[in-house]
Amino acid sequence: MKRVFLTFLGASLSLAALATEDPTKPNKTEKKVEKKEEVKAVAAEEPKSPLSFSGYVDTYYFANFNGVQSNLGASGFERIFDQKANNFQIGLAQMKTTYTTDKVTGVIDLTFGNHGDLGNYGNTMSPLGEGIGTTGLAIKQAYIAWKLGAKATLTGGQYGTNVGYEVIDAPVNFNYSLSNLFGNGPFYHTGIKLDIAATDKFGFMVGVVNGLDSKDDFNKAKGIQGQITLKPTDTWSVYLNYFGSNEGAEEKDMYSWFDLTTSMQATEKLLVGLNAAYGKNSIGSWGGAALYLNGKVSEKFSLGTRIEYFDNSKGGIYLVDENGGGVSTTGITLTGSYKVSDNLMFKPEYRFDSYKNSAGTFQLYDKDGKLTKKSQSTLGAALIFYF
Repeated sequence: MKRVFLTFLGASLSLAALATEDPTKPNKTEKKVEKKEEVKAVAAEEPKSPLSFSGYVDTYYFANFNGVQSNLGASGFERIFDQKANNFQIGLAQMKTTYTTDKVTGVIDLTFGNHGDLGNYGNTMSPLGEGIGTTGLAIKQAYIAWKLGAKATLTGGQYGTNVGYEVIDAPVNFNYSLSNLFGNGPFYHTGIKLDIAATDKFGFMVGVVNGLDSKDDFNKAKGIQGQITLKPTDTWSVYLNYFGSNEGAEEKDMYSWFDLTTSMQATEKLLVGLNAAYGKNSIGSWGGAALYLNGKVSEKFSLGTRIEYFDNSKGGIYLVDENGGGVSTTGITLTGSYKVSDNLMFKPEYRFDSYKNSAGTFQLYDKDGKLTKKSQSTLGAALIFYF
């Protein structure tokens, strides 16, 4: 196990080492200058459209060396989005519409597919009742941002969480598969928040939202979110995050996350990131850390690794064994990112995870459907189109 970690860590750290005008034709030159000035004048007269569209679709295939059809185990949270093994899968299709003016930005961010459903798992029931339909599975984000002044913005609606290093969007993350810190944290919030950019190096956010990962609140208590943003240098950003919500129906059950996210462009070719989190509720606590090292090998190819330890040995959150007891896991993910074109990325990826618990039981299934494994390796790739 140590040999595997040192090998991949060493490979990752090694990444750091790694129309002139013709003066003989003045008449044509003058005409070119005049033409350029005319084009600039026309462009200046035409107002920029406030409406923009963006989106992506990703597809993947991962082989599980345990010979199984699923990357999940006893808890159902061993992998977050890429749950199917030895299957060609569509992860998520996104269509995002943004309308921006001097004072207001409106965003409608719709998603479909496996990862869209999993990312909105709290919105599984429509107002018409269970089994009739849903109103939330296609909504990743839908919010209004009102610019109150030069430094303050008020946002209301459903929007992504402030907690964590990784996000749902596949084109944004370097690694394709998602961390345990991501999977055992909040995904999104429905409510209102105020962002203050006090200076170029300091800002903060506070918000009041409904319950954890849901468009609806099932009790009178509201969740609180907060963030402090620090930018010590032009290449180093630090985010201190908090989210807390009472999720108890009759008795108080307070869920709380304390999260540190930071990234530094150490060199022109090496980006270093870190995510550390601690959470607790009435059942127990959990926490962990992930180190990210992403290096640019060439203009089109980059290589990166994530080394993560996640401890839920007290059983407070989702990653548990077959009896509901706590589990801890250690994993390493090695990902390549090849830019095929301006709109297409190819990401080959290898991932290894091992699990342990105090009971000493097995966490993962073998090809016969029995819990006989304590680790798994997957190898595959994702293709991501974006615009």
